[in-house]
Amino acid sequence: MMYGWTGKIIRVNLTEKSIKIEDLNMEDAKLYLGGRGLGSKILYDEVDPKIDPLSPENKLIFMTGPVTGTYATCAGRFNVVAKAPLTGTIGAANSGGHFGPELKFAGYDGIIFEGKADKPVYLHICDDLIELKSAEHLWGKDVFETTDLLLQENEKDARVACIGPGGEKQVLFATVMNDKDRAAGRSGMGAVMGSKNLKAVVVKGTKSIKVANQDKFKAAAMDARGKINENGVTGPGGGLPTYGTEVLVNILNEVHGLPTRNWKDSRFEDGELISGEYLAEKYLIRNKACFACSIGCGRVINIPDGKYKGIVAGPEYEAAWAYGACCGVKDLNAINKANHVCNLLGIDPITMGATIACAMELYESGYITKEDLGGRELRFGDAESIIEWTELTGNREGFGDIMALGSYRMAEKYGHPELSMSVKKQEMPAYDGRVLQGMGLEYATSNRGGCHVRGYLTSPEILGIPVKVDPHTTEGKAPLLKTFQDLTAVVDSSDICLFSTFAIGLPEIAEMLRSVTGLEFSDEEVLRVGERIWNLEKLFNLEAGFTRKDDTLPERLLKEPVNSGPAKGKVVELEKMLNEYYEVRGWDEESIPTDEKLEELSLLSYKKKELADV
Repeated sequence: MMYGWTGKIIRVNLTEKSIKIEDLNMEDAKLYLGGRGLGSKILYDEVDPKIDPLSPENKLIFMTGPVTGTYATCAGRFNVVAKAPLTGTIGAANSGGHFGPELKFAGYDGIIFEGKADKPVYLHICDDLIELKSAEHLWGKDVFETTDLLLQENEKDARVACIGPGGEKQVLFATVMNDKDRAAGRSGMGAVMGSKNLKAVVVKGTKSIKVANQDKFKAAAMDARGKINENGVTGPGGGLPTYGTEVLVNILNEVHGLPTRNWKDSRFEDGELISGEYLAEKYLIRNKACFACSIGCGRVINIPDGKYKGIVAGPEYEAAWAYGACCGVKDLNAINKANHVCNLLGIDPITMGATIACAMELYESGYITKEDLGGRELRFGDAESIIEWTELTGNREGFGDIMALGSYRMAEKYGHPELSMSVKKQEMPAYDGRVLQGMGLEYATSNRGGCHVRGYLTSPEILGIPVKVDPHTTEGKAPLLKTFQDLTAVVDSSDICLFSTFAIGLPEIAEMLRSVTGLEFSDEEVLRVGERIWNLEKLFNLEAGFTRKDDTLPERLLKEPVNSGPAKGKVVELEKMLNEYYEVRGWDEESIPTDEKLEELSLLSYKKKELADV
């Protein structure tokens, strides 16, 4: 009998309009768990890393983990995996909400979409009933309209994951949205979905998830919940429940680590006006939680007056930063509205805001003109422009069609790619690596481009969790980052929320995995799963053509020192950390995993001959 996993995966060939149910490969499940890990394994096995990400040859994989949908707190996540159109790397975007658990309740661990439909379609799942339906009447509609119509047409209490116009028009950073405002947000998974003419997935499930040892799992889940509830960050009255992720605005601004005006500065003089504290005081109606979550970091807010008036979902920290400090905008009404427009259109607010900020610098530097912008100006601090350009980009109109390619391709087109604050063409979010040296290394080495949650060294460098480390030094950052990267791969593949790790760690996660699956993982073996996932993702990227030269940062972080605060005068000391990082990873100086490391991880057979010849 299968425990934790349902043991079934749906495979949908959109070209042939065929659907079949496959058994989960249990050997792969043991080695990669689920979610990001198992999705990446399937992608590696079935997709040539050199393909065009928007071609029918790419596959789009929705994958849950063995803990998804159980009563463990924060067990509501799922991953969407494909080759990423924004970066060309392997892509995996993680989302909360209720869609992932509902897929498990219907009896499936995941869905593999392949090929391309000749006309827009959506997939409807209700337990054993699985069918493709026409979505022609939904094409062109936003995420909220689409969700409402699908719930009218199908089970009223179903869950919907869908794309908006951004995905349909293949904006390279389009998202897959569920519950209207929860996003598989980064790297352009929504663009892949749109390239396949797949508008949505609707799922309703009535089954239960089997647990191997109910008593042990209940004890493990309650232990984790207790620690989360007692923690000063995640518990009642803590930073996340009280202020949401925007609690970080003032914290990062205080240490001069809040990138401002396209990273030219590291402190925003009006940071208080875009902070979580200000949002809670002026806008908050109530908290909003994902499935089985005791933290409730989501915000339902009311924009009380003006032309943006209305009730919407509050922005996450990184979205508030991207539209706020990064664009030099202090108007939280406009920031909240721009974030809502992203949810409607289905685009990533981090890349969107950062791309607008890059365009602001290009314009103020004279590299793009008013004529290029269709007669508009674009300057730092212009609150109305962040909404206007989000709408134009999501619909690929005017200069928005160029912004839809992300900041790197936009800046490159106008001769100044160095003004794109991106890694592997994905924009870095909200934490200045010159101030947080470990985060600088994390951005450079992330397998999906500039990313803050592939390790999240902000936790020890700023929050002191699990221990406080000096953010300004490079010492010890390489081995620390490796451990955090491997652990976050486990978290993403178990499909529990990363925020739970402010309060729990490897021992608690491993115990939940043991008791839910019945498999005897040691703590060390669980962490080894994360290391295996990280190295498999690395192999995919190497075969896609990425090399050591791509493990780098924008020139601004390497050559332009921080101009204020306790890290004044510092740049990211990348090369020193990078050499040590490759060494602790068991990779050679060209960033290729050694045969010894791959054999240790049961991956040696995956190393292609062309890598051995480098």
